[in-house]
Amino acid sequence: MSQAARPTPDGPGGLSRIAWLYLALAVAGGILPWLANLDFIRAEGAAFDLGLFVRQANANPAARSLSSDLAVGVTAVTIWMVHESRRLGMRGLGWVLLGCVTIAFAFGAPLFLHLRERRLLELSRLGQESPVING
Repeated sequence: MSQAARPTPDGPGGLSRIAWLYLALAVAGGILPWLANLDFIRAEGAAFDLGLFVRQANANPAARSLSSDLAVGVTAVTIWMVHESRRLGMRGLGWVLLGCVTIAFAFGAPLFLHLRERRLLELSRLGQESPVING
């Protein structure tokens, strides 16, 4: 790993500031969407109606644009997360993906980035290059 690509442990606990930022974003990404989900549940009834939720997420061109944008972005980033997790020999991908589905992608993606920063720091401390796979 080049010196510029090495994570620098400049934050609390020996982690980089960016790792802590990703963790803070994961917390916000878990709370903010669920506050909106709770508002949806309160407005629409006692249970979470997934069909109604999807219909409302596509109710007009603006909502459809955001939903399509999110769907394509989530798909691409999820593929990358699986690939990167395998490349770096990371642990915890199953929990991250479960969090993406049950909590919010806005929770799971930054959590993955936090775990990735931790793994890169671990590899750096072991003096290992970042693994590279072909393809």
